[in-house]
Amino acid sequence: MEDMQTPQPENAAVEENKQEVQAEEPKKPEKKDKFSVRLARELLDYAEMYVMSILVVLLLFTFGIRLCTVTGDSMVKTLMDGENLIVSNINYEPATGDILIFHQTSEIYDRFNEPIVKRVIATEGQWVDINRGTGTVTVYDENFENPTVLDESAYRYFDSGEWEIPFAMSFPVQVPKDHLFVMGDNRNNSSDSSTSTAIGFVDERRILGRVICRITPREKFGPVE
Repeated sequence: MEDMQTPQPENAAVEENKQEVQAEEPKKPEKKDKFSVRLARELLDYAEMYVMSILVVLLLFTFGIRLCTVTGDSMVKTLMDGENLIVSNINYEPATGDILIFHQTSEIYDRFNEPIVKRVIATEGQWVDINRGTGTVTVYDENFENPTVLDESAYRYFDSGEWEIPFAMSFPVQVPKDHLFVMGDNRNNSSDSSTSTAIGFVDERRILGRVICRITPREKFGPVE
C-alpha cells in the first residue's frame, strides 16, 4: 500500500506547472495593446503631417502663389492662349523684363477686369521711348540718361515686320511713381501701356504676381522668360 502512494508528488508537480503556465497566459494581450498604441500614435503623426501640408499649400495659394490661364494672343510667341501658369508675389519687386499678371478696372472693356499678362518694360521714374520706324524700345534712367535698347530678339513678334497699332501716348514718356510700363510680346496684337488708355501705366498695387513657371502643356513645362 505504501509503494502505490509514491507517484503522488510527481503528479502534484505537474499540476503546479500547469497552474504556472495558466497564470502566465493572460500577460500576452499586453504586447498587442502596446502595438496598438504605437500604431495609433504613428497614424496620428501621419495625419498631422498630412493636415499641416494641406494648410501650408492653402496658405501659399491664398497669400503668395496662384494659378492663372493665358487668355488671348498678346504674348505670342512667348505664351500661347490656354496655357496655365504659376504666379507668385512672394517678396516680389518688379523689374524690367519680368512677365507679370495684373488686373485693371474698366467700365468699357470687360476683358480688362480679368487677370492680364504682360511684360515689364520700365519701372517708376524710368523713361520709355519707342521708335515706330526701327521697332526699337529704349529705356532711360530717371534723368533721361544711360539709354538701353531692349534686346527683344527672343520674343518680339510682328506679323508685318512693323508696328501697325496706333500708340495711345506720345513718346518719350516717364513712368509715374509706383507704376509700371508694360507691353505684350505680340506687338501688333496687344492692348498695353503703349496702345490702350484702358491699361496705361499699371499701378503696382494691381500686380497679382510674377510668372515663374508654365505647367501646361506638359511638353513646355518649366520657367518662362
